[in-house]
Amino acid sequence: MRSQRSRKLVIAAGTLAVALTATGCSSGGDGGGDGTELSIYIDSAESSVATFDGIIAAYKEVEPDVTITTETHPAGGEGDNLVKTRLATGEMNDLFYYNSGSLFQALNPDQTLVDLSDEEWVDTLLPDYVTTVSTDEGLYGAPAAASFAGAMIYSKPVYEELGLTVPTTWDEFMANNEKIKAAGIDPIAQTYGDTWTSQLFVLGDFYNVLADDPDWASEFTANKRKFADEPALAGFEHQQEAFDAGYFNEDFASATYDDGVRMLVEGTAAQYPMLTGNVAGAIGANYPEAADSIGVFPIPGDDAASNGLTVWMPNSIYIPKSTEGATLEAAKKFTAWLASPEGCDVIAASSTLGGPFVTDGCDLPDDVPAIVSDMQVYFDNDQTGLALEFLSPVKGPALEQITVEVGSGITSGKDGAALYDEDVKKQAKQLGLDGW
Repeated sequence: MRSQRSRKLVIAAGTLAVALTATGCSSGGDGGGDGTELSIYIDSAESSVATFDGIIAAYKEVEPDVTITTETHPAGGEGDNLVKTRLATGEMNDLFYYNSGSLFQALNPDQTLVDLSDEEWVDTLLPDYVTTVSTDEGLYGAPAAASFAGAMIYSKPVYEELGLTVPTTWDEFMANNEKIKAAGIDPIAQTYGDTWTSQLFVLGDFYNVLADDPDWASEFTANKRKFADEPALAGFEHQQEAFDAGYFNEDFASATYDDGVRMLVEGTAAQYPMLTGNVAGAIGANYPEAADSIGVFPIPGDDAASNGLTVWMPNSIYIPKSTEGATLEAAKKFTAWLASPEGCDVIAASSTLGGPFVTDGCDLPDDVPAIVSDMQVYFDNDQTGLALEFLSPVKGPALEQITVEVGSGITSGKDGAALYDEDVKKQAKQLGLDGW
């Protein structure tokens, strides 16, 4: 993970057999030979299917006697329930692809999954990632994608034209905004036509929360910390402050996520708080000529000495305890390959990277967009922290509606944070957490 050198990779396309099943669509190897067969349960998102098609084709070149198929399930809550049902009934596929963090913890992993903590490749994993696939009793996941961040995406040409430097404090950020506004450019793109995009001022600020209070996540889960109090209040108040200063695009209420990316590329907006994976994918698909002109920096807090990225860990591959014998050994061998530099190369060739890998020795290709390569220095310098959803199962369903109100001047940051504290109680009580 320390260099940017590129590895050349040739993946034989192969012929992927496709068969409809009662619960989804299976695809995979060519089915030839009498070797081992493995089945992987994945979500039906187009990106997941494309990634695993590439992974399976590449692994067939490495292990021609192993035939791998995939079976799909719907994304979201329906898919979560199907995964839990298969694990509970012992009918899960040989491997499955699923979230890391709090959703993983809800799978009762000590009872349902194979412990991989003794595998050699585990020592290469980034500690933050290990946290998201482990319990006190074992480690259960292998990364099947790269990381991404919630951060401030920005136009490098605008910054260069105005002689601005990347800010490391909120005061520096606001000073940049004033210069950008004076130049007739919208300082910050906001796109509440897609309400989910309104959350990043809060979600992306969590590195700063943990830097100030390392126990905040566990204390929040125990109902001993509140968003209406510092340091977590800052995300809501910063969103209000930026609105009050007139730093948003005029059509912020109706603009969409696609509009936000376009504004960055065209230079009509200078910055956009967003997830790097989303923007990297949009740049690659729609604006490849802008790959080197869109960068990223952490959402700044009050102290430059604790400046860093809030990061999301990748989904993982897990092996259920129902996988046994020779099939288990084949599943472990595939998992070890996927977690290796060779596996990372295949993931890079089969998907759009939104950030660095979480395995030491896995390098970013030279041709990744700047939004991804800019993140690497924060990983190298240990200036990353996990997003709250990887440290606590508590998230209220109304956050995006509340942050739209704060970002529209309807609700103050303080009142919005208090509303969110009420909102999270519903899920905490549904989860049966102590102290709520």
